[in-house]
Amino acid sequence: MKKKYRVRDYNFLLVIFVVAVSIIGVLAIGSAKESLQNKQMMGVILGFFIMLVISLFDYGFFLKFYWVIYGLNLVFLLLVRLIGSDAGGAQRWVTILGIQFQPSELAKILLILFYAQYIMIHKEKLNRLKTLVTMILLFIPPLALVYLQPDMSTSIVIVVVFVVLLFVGGLSWKIIAGVAAVVIPTFVILFMLILQPDQKLIRDFQQTRILAWLYPDEYENAEGYQQQNSIMAIGSGQLMGKGLNSTSIGSVKSGNFISKTETDFIFAVVGEELGFVGSTSTVLLLFGISLMCFNTGRKAKDMAGSLICAGVGIIIGFQSFTNISVATGLFPNTGIPLPFVSNGLTSLLCLYMGIGFVLNVRLQCEKKY
Repeated sequence: MKKKYRVRDYNFLLVIFVVAVSIIGVLAIGSAKESLQNKQMMGVILGFFIMLVISLFDYGFFLKFYWVIYGLNLVFLLLVRLIGSDAGGAQRWVTILGIQFQPSELAKILLILFYAQYIMIHKEKLNRLKTLVTMILLFIPPLALVYLQPDMSTSIVIVVVFVVLLFVGGLSWKIIAGVAAVVIPTFVILFMLILQPDQKLIRDFQQTRILAWLYPDEYENAEGYQQQNSIMAIGSGQLMGKGLNSTSIGSVKSGNFISKTETDFIFAVVGEELGFVGSTSTVLLLFGISLMCFNTGRKAKDMAGSLICAGVGIIIGFQSFTNISVATGLFPNTGIPLPFVSNGLTSLLCLYMGIGFVLNVRLQCEKKY
């Protein structure tokens, strides 16, 4: 339900940061692929409106329907399996009433809302085996549906979100230490196994991405070649960059040496055309947005508010760190977009939706700033 709020409690700085980084995204996408610029601009305007509306409605009202939220999430993800559109070997999009969107992006926000309420209700029993098992069993269906699209990158993000929500919700350090003692060695073993030629754990193109990251000289025509060019593009921008829409002969972007410059490697465009100043501004804006989400959650009136802010903050922070790490060669290519900057209307609108909830949590904070 709508409540009365004080204007002075509205986090205008967060809004400014979000709009600023979105403008950088519009400009970078226009340079990477001009035909997408107007669509991205309309997405920013629509996203801003959605954010504003959500920010003025009590998040507690939405959370009352947390089981409906969980059910809708499963329905959307199941529709992808039943009537989803196939593109590039992946079935991730669904069209409803003429509107095409990617349910896996919406799943990130819906899972945050569901678990925010679920954990708050069961916070006293969170460290009991029955509660943890139930939460994991509820988490498996949406995770499996996303992974089978296939969409490993989004699967990684929602696993990270789930773990962070458990941590913020009050999961015991003993349980965390015990799980880490099992998960870390298991991860190392699995990582070694997926490097083997006859492995069946992941798809061939996913293995190629990892191998190209480890041995770029042996995969010059694959992912490693793109990452090396991305690093070159970012470095060539120097302090102030080559300027937006640069068509110079030395431009890595203009030479089509990097594919998906409007999505996976959008940071390379920012680095090449806006230079160190533009790259640093983008990083600081995204870091600031994530930090403000966490800070708002720290002062939220209840556990649910804290979890919403933590969930949205970790999506923005983790995706930003991962995407930029890919563009700079620190991580293998994951396909994770750069929040508010990469092209993709579903991702953009869902992020604005998440920020809308964070703004409402801020309006209801008991500990005033």
